[in-house]
Amino acid sequence: MGERFDLALVGGEVQSGTGRFRADVGIRDGRIAAVGSLDLSDAQEVVDITGLWVWPGVIDSQVHFREPGLVHKEDLATGSMAAVLGGVTTVFEEPNTNPTTTTRATLQDKLARAEGRMWCHYAFWVGASMENLDDIPNLDPLPGSPGIGEVFMGSSTGPLLVADDDALRRVLQGATRTVSIHAEDEKRLLSRLEIRDADRHARNHPVWRDVESSVMATRRILALSAETKQPVHILHVSTRDEVALLANAKRRNLGTTCEITPQHLTFTADDYEALGSRIQMNTPIREAEHKSGLWKAVRDGVFDVIGSDHAPHTLEEKIQRYPQSPSGMPGVQTLLPVMLDHAAAGRISYELLVQMTSENPARIFGVAGAGTGAPGAYADLGLGDPKRINRPARACGRPDEGG
Repeated sequence: MGERFDLALVGGEVQSGTGRFRADVGIRDGRIAAVGSLDLSDAQEVVDITGLWVWPGVIDSQVHFREPGLVHKEDLATGSMAAVLGGVTTVFEEPNTNPTTTTRATLQDKLARAEGRMWCHYAFWVGASMENLDDIPNLDPLPGSPGIGEVFMGSSTGPLLVADDDALRRVLQGATRTVSIHAEDEKRLLSRLEIRDADRHARNHPVWRDVESSVMATRRILALSAETKQPVHILHVSTRDEVALLANAKRRNLGTTCEITPQHLTFTADDYEALGSRIQMNTPIREAEHKSGLWKAVRDGVFDVIGSDHAPHTLEEKIQRYPQSPSGMPGVQTLLPVMLDHAAAGRISYELLVQMTSENPARIFGVAGAGTGAPGAYADLGLGDPKRINRPARACGRPDEGG
């Protein structure tokens, strides 16, 4: 008699961080029990997945699902449904809702809203603001949260702004887990508002929120990280100029990690002419030389994580004239498909893609039993047909579909 499995996936190819190989996958009690050539005589259910790839579930550590307060854009149910349709099995949701997630009570409210409604695993970041600095040591370890983040060094969304070094130092000193950072310099952004308003087209977005605004903020937060000995995770890096700073921090063993998005690896500033505010996001899509520099950094191992920065709005909101148009675009459902296209084109190996979307996020953020398709792990798996082409449905316009 064979080993007992609740479910057996047979005939597929298993993709890991070290290679791809033909294997059956046996699942029991919600975990991967065995991988290989299996005796299926005692399997309760057998599914033939010949021609499909088996992928460790993606951990998307930066999504904005808009509930509570902004549910005309999206809610926890629809956002998580999009996630699983794109092979994402775990999400970390950001605090810029209404109200913001900056207290124990607002975190508990989100956890209560998520129960029984979300289609994937989840945790909720707790944001930092000038009002909760004293409470950071109590908020950082709360269950149901990966810690403190996204800490906004530059104005991007509502009251979530911690701009000066003294306040940032207090955030880092109060945290024990890696703190995720949105690195744009507030003083520089404010000093350049006339530049923003001089050209009311989204092509002006990376001119206003320029390269130096990102470089200045990244340099500052890395210095504070070294001073406080508190690791930071730099989100949606957009400039090649930051790469050397990040690589140096890694050589100094500061515990620094960083994220790149598919958007910054796919679009360039030239695309503003055709797509306008549909590709407006913070940090901005920049010139082609930055995209090339970011791709080189991916291949050189500077970046640890690929995150979607999924941040949907309605199409009516997005097509407002700049700068009234809001920043952010959807991406949780297309993170993996877009990156698989890049892998098929030879820009990134499939192995490195697994590391950056599954293995590394699990390690950095301590997601036990996830990020791998090995025996003993949770059966958080995605199945995909490498030959099939899908066109995403859209409510607010997919910029990579021209809609």
